[in-house]
Amino acid sequence: MRHLLLALALSLFTAAASGAPHDCPRIVSQSPYITKTLQWLGLEPCIVGVSRYDSLDRPHTGGILDPDAAAIHTLAPDLLFTSDWTTAEKLAAATPPGARGFRLGGFESMAQIEDNLRLIGHAAGMGDIEQRVSAFHRRWQEQAAAINGHGKKILLLSACSGTPYAFGRKRWLSDLFSHAGFVNVETAATIRHIKPGEEVATLNELIDTLQPELLFVFERTQSRQCALIMPQTPLQIVHLDGEKFLHPAPVLLEGLAELQQQQHLWNRR
Repeated sequence: MRHLLLALALSLFTAAASGAPHDCPRIVSQSPYITKTLQWLGLEPCIVGVSRYDSLDRPHTGGILDPDAAAIHTLAPDLLFTSDWTTAEKLAAATPPGARGFRLGGFESMAQIEDNLRLIGHAAGMGDIEQRVSAFHRRWQEQAAAINGHGKKILLLSACSGTPYAFGRKRWLSDLFSHAGFVNVETAATIRHIKPGEEVATLNELIDTLQPELLFVFERTQSRQCALIMPQTPLQIVHLDGEKFLHPAPVLLEGLAELQQQQHLWNRR
């Protein structure tokens, strides 16, 4: 009994020490893109735990595929948000009694990112969430329309997982760049991994097959792996900050601003 009471006291102390403000729901974010969505909504003070992939200074709660149920229970959240890569069974097991757990999409389209804002806002009791979603929709549409892609055929590439990959047409980046006037020529639906043993073994082979006019490469300055894309091609390559593009979240507004600043690169040809 003594040990049980001690564990309960420690749990309550930990929850209080990492606590959100009293007028704020206690939130656990199981992915960095969800954290960025919460931050855009002004809910960062409510976050009491994050996944081990997150740079936010909060207690870690495991990953998307392996949420740490014990750590999450200790933080006593009101709301737990994870991606739809987490199975419903694992989410149910990780969600403490009395808390609510949600699986978010966001990887297929900009509309899904708006759905995430709406779901989080309603769960957190934000009375003005519909206005905020409308404002986000208007801003990204206006910013994208201000970029003239001239219908150029493009590939959207990164290597931040260790090997090069291309974003397919059912990914938020393809949707975003289409609204900016580009045509993504990738034929894969989601992600094409480019390495020996896959359908396409090298980046040069993919370029020869799909004949893009322009390559966009997303990099993260903190990750050496992201700088691995150096195709032997005369094609123009535009390097963009992956932190602003690789999260399906409102941080994409910063990405669009960077894209607009870079458009002289493809307009000069």
